Amino acid sequence: MSKDPLLQPYQLKHLTLKNRIMTTAHEPAYPEDGMPKAKYRAYHAERAKAGIALTMTAGSATVSKDSPPVFNNILAYKDEVVPYMRDLADACHEHGTAIMLQLTHLGRRTHWAKGDWLNVVSPSHHREASHRAFPKKMEDWDIERIIKDYADAAERMYAAGLDGIELQAYGHLMDQFWSPLTNTLEGPYGGSLDNRLKFTFDVLREIRKRVGEQFIVGVRYTADEQLQGGLTMEEGLLISDRFKDSGMVDFLNVIRGHIDTDAGLTDVIPVQGMRNAPHLDFAGEVRKRTGMPTFHAAKIPDIATARYAIDSGKLDMVGLTRAHMADPHIVRKILAGQEERIRPCVGANFCLDRIYQGGDAYCIHNPATGRELTMPHDIPPAMEHKKVLVVGAGPAGLEAARVAAERGHAVTVMEAAALPGGQVRLTAQNERRREMISIIDWRMAECETLGVNFRFNTWAEVDDVMSEAPDVVIIATGGLPHTEVLAQGNELVVSTWDIIAGDVRPGKNVLIYDDAGDHAALQAAEVIAASGAKVEIMTPDRTFAPEVMAMNLVPYMRSLQKHDVTFTVTYRLESVERHEGGLLARLGSDYGGVLNTRHVDQVVVNHGTLPLDDLYFELKPQSVNLGAVDYETLIAGAPQTLISNPEGQFRLYRIGDAVSARNTHAAIYDALRLVKDI
Repeated sequence: MSKDPLLQPYQLKHLTLKNRIMTTAHEPAYPEDGMPKAKYRAYHAERAKAGIALTMTAGSATVSKDSPPVFNNILAYKDEVVPYMRDLADACHEHGTAIMLQLTHLGRRTHWAKGDWLNVVSPSHHREASHRAFPKKMEDWDIERIIKDYADAAERMYAAGLDGIELQAYGHLMDQFWSPLTNTLEGPYGGSLDNRLKFTFDVLREIRKRVGEQFIVGVRYTADEQLQGGLTMEEGLLISDRFKDSGMVDFLNVIRGHIDTDAGLTDVIPVQGMRNAPHLDFAGEVRKRTGMPTFHAAKIPDIATARYAIDSGKLDMVGLTRAHMADPHIVRKILAGQEERIRPCVGANFCLDRIYQGGDAYCIHNPATGRELTMPHDIPPAMEHKKVLVVGAGPAGLEAARVAAERGHAVTVMEAAALPGGQVRLTAQNERRREMISIIDWRMAECETLGVNFRFNTWAEVDDVMSEAPDVVIIATGGLPHTEVLAQGNELVVSTWDIIAGDVRPGKNVLIYDDAGDHAALQAAEVIAASGAKVEIMTPDRTFAPEVMAMNLVPYMRSLQKHDVTFTVTYRLESVERHEGGLLARLGSDYGGVLNTRHVDQVVVNHGTLPLDDLYFELKPQSVNLGAVDYETLIAGAPQTLISNPEGQFRLYRIGDAVSARNTHAAIYDALRLVKDI
């Protein structure tokens, strides 16, 4: 038997978990009609077949109709969920993986205009900042019916053959009862700590009546809200003791913090540039105090940290949740002695931020995650080997090279720069975003293992391509900043790239015009503000930086607000001209009737990129397909067979920003779904 702490079995009551690695409950927003159908099942089954010990589904499944899901959650209040959960359980059990589901009532953490338009309920009228609903203060009959709803939902999961359930108690209804900030009830459910805990223990007692003593029931909870006037660490430790003493709770899944604001949520689930494993020691203190089985996850991004968490005795099971979105085959690679080939989580949080904007969870650099029904995690070999030439070594080009090499093709990459990475290498110059470079480093390591031939400092031209006699040419040359967006004065502005790369020094009084809403504008603002300059970020949109999204925005705001950066929305930069030794920026508005000005000494424009596509168009007439892509075939996941020019010498495709300005995920997805069938 292996001596690796992560590979040791763990006995949880009657259940033997085959190793110490789990994914904690999270809602990838894959349900269909509130049910975990084929897409949801395939997502969890992929991790199960790779050897994970425990997969915790849902984040969270809702138990009541007045807890309408806001991230396409599983509807555990419907009887029809049982056969779908049974199929999911069978798919995991087939590979020896235990499966549980997290249950919740969202309380005030939802909105009345969702679902059936029922009142949001909570133990007080206090609104949650994130979801903005003013709740109804609960009555006795609300409490009675929701206790029953919890028990009904637990009974459904028991009937579905799951190994257990977990109750969610951070930011949701259960701990809204616990916190003095969100419980203004009187009588048996408000006031003292024991009164505030009564709802939780009433739920536990009713669940145990339905599922018996053997079915595993745990709680994922905050043991310290880290919020003035909220639940303290001392109270959280007392709650931990109460769980142990009750005999009704089989494991504790500990978190620390609060999630009622974007900033609070981001401290609970840190993003890139923030400290790794910030709450691990705290979870270890809970385990030491209670002696109970203790689980935990919060930015534990790598195997070394996970191994330490188990070996040091801080945890019994370690959650590698976002890490498994980046690579669902972590356990298989550990068992095979291939830890260095694990695709790293870079903490970009594209997954969670998409959920909070109403989208499906996707990993920024593993586009097969969540698309298991159509995209492979393991690339199948090709029947016929070809010569593939990739031009460009950014994320799209490197993914194309990696996938083509996995297929068994002979791959050459030409790159104009001295180093790979493209825009990712640029963005990784920011200290907080340096983890992004792992997207490039991992692909370079894989390509080198697979024998890809790289030619750096090579500006590819038509003759260079033709001399290779390729069967397939993939243009992944990316783009360059598009700054000619003004009616007048385009020659007077600089790009965000100029600032980030250090090619242009920041001014003293700077206007950043952000018409793209992505990271580049905020990164440039950080560089400029840190130099001591006065900075204003302006956008024509009604919100700024929409592509950055909520949790990624938090570190930027903490940095920029300290420098007193001004944020201005709904104004459009129309022109720039020289004026009195500086620049005069003229502003308008899409809403009309406004003409304004700013006197500054530097204008920085962020308006996406224009494709570097000259080589593509020069090669197009000599290609078999004239550069065309059959979209129906692409979407269906079948090989491209278009022949528009029978005299052509190769197939030609372009991907990523060489087509149009998008993001890293889109560029890598372009490459995977095209090249997997070459």
